[in-house]
Amino acid sequence: MNEDKKNKEILRLKNITHVYDQDYQKIKVLNNINFEIYRGEIVSLIGPSGTGKSTLLNIAGLLETPTFGSVSLAGQNCKDFNEDAKTSIRGSQIGFIFQSHRLFPEFSAIENVMIPQLIMGITKVKAEKKSKELLSVLGLEKRFNFRPAKLSGGEAQRVAIARSLANSPNLILADEPTGNLDPNSAKNVFEILYKLVKSLDISCLIATHNHDLAKLMDNSIVLKNGSIEGL
Repeated sequence: MNEDKKNKEILRLKNITHVYDQDYQKIKVLNNINFEIYRGEIVSLIGPSGTGKSTLLNIAGLLETPTFGSVSLAGQNCKDFNEDAKTSIRGSQIGFIFQSHRLFPEFSAIENVMIPQLIMGITKVKAEKKSKELLSVLGLEKRFNFRPAKLSGGEAQRVAIARSLANSPNLILADEPTGNLDPNSAKNVFEILYKLVKSLDISCLIATHNHDLAKLMDNSIVLKNGSIEGL
């Protein structure tokens, strides 16, 4: 591998196999998955429901431990990390976006973006300043104090994007981030996310059913029956 490219590697999944025990049977969800994502890349993870996309994202985000194989983030092999180390890496290096925005309903937009920063020990003043900056970049400067119930679906998902970027991660993992939106809102949210990934020079892996959106990304990983069909 080119040394310069290796230095830009953000995520590497090596020989990932994952098996669940279900009703006294072993179900293989993922089978020998191998791929890398580099700084500045936005990559789609596509395939029908039940092919293991969400499981693969959870493994990449250190939320699940694979039965076999290893995950490396920015050149660091996380295989033998304990839960405290994994939690620290998730908080500092990975941002998550979900199909449902998963904002805290009792908190305002700005408070939702501040929370992950406060958890990581950032002062309230700094967290509020950065949250305002992120929400403004996302066109939400007039929505700082709105709670999720007062936001449109597209606005709520933009708050979720801001939250995912709050701790300046290297990697964004997004699970069907536009799945609950109408086509126009979905396109708008994706375009905003794409521009941010490129401008911040970070990486993003997006699980999606939307083949039209997948075509706009730098690369595609196609999952079929738990294996990679094409890369």
